[in-house]
Amino acid sequence: MPAALGAFLALWIKRLTAAEALQPAGPRRVEDRKALDYSFFGYSPEAVGARSANTFPFKDHMTPMISLHQHRILVTQAQDFMGPAVCELLGRLGASVIADARVLRSPALAHEVVQAAGPVDAMVVNLALPAPSSRIDDANDAEWRDVFEVMVDPLPRLVRAALPGMRERGGGRIVVMGSASALRGMKRASSYSAARGAQLAYVQAAGVELAPDNIQINAIAQNFVDNPTYFPAEVQANPRFQERLKREVPLGRLVSADEDASLVAYLCSPLARCFVGQVFPVAGGWVVR
Repeated sequence: MPAALGAFLALWIKRLTAAEALQPAGPRRVEDRKALDYSFFGYSPEAVGARSANTFPFKDHMTPMISLHQHRILVTQAQDFMGPAVCELLGRLGASVIADARVLRSPALAHEVVQAAGPVDAMVVNLALPAPSSRIDDANDAEWRDVFEVMVDPLPRLVRAALPGMRERGGGRIVVMGSASALRGMKRASSYSAARGAQLAYVQAAGVELAPDNIQINAIAQNFVDNPTYFPAEVQANPRFQERLKREVPLGRLVSADEDASLVAYLCSPLARCFVGQVFPVAGGWVVR
């Protein structure tokens, strides 16, 4: 996480914990000031303190205050990776979600998806395929081409297709669902990590170029996040995987799909206008930069 963002969040967390002692009730009640603090994170003050140590119980205990009403948001490859969780949460926050399930191998398909969606305020670029596990010697041209065809080539096509409409509407937000494998070396993941790294490099370059148009493009670099593509139920049930979690992930568990999707929702919202070409690691401490 960028240092500036970490410091900013730390300040707000400090305010949350000290909210009871801010000042006695008066013309501006303590409760009102607390509500302002909590609304930064998207939850009502009554819900704070209900959070479990192991989960992020958005549905059961939290009242959303980030509103995406009247926001139209396109989510690509919506049945894979983070697509289901992101679509579900965005919908709960009031967005009109355009969920397209197609894998965007064809060069013309990205433009078709954006055109079919109509005007959008935000786009979640969710691209995925099962990660190959070839050794370096065996990661041949066909594997390399396949991974890049699904996860890299559609990204600039989608962005190019979305830009005219976003410029016409005065701006927009693009969130790329990436991977922390681009930030930390992993054995037997050369083609996959290279493709995810290309995504992040593109986001950083596009971010600084598009910022003057009030279009913010950012990426989430995740690993060890609950999702059906990379951590299906059968993997999570394996005792060896649970041992690996405890050994490699400081958090000691998978990041929940709702935790990850909540960051997506924030980055799609008007609250996130200040972030430009940022890469946000979400990996339970597996990577910290």
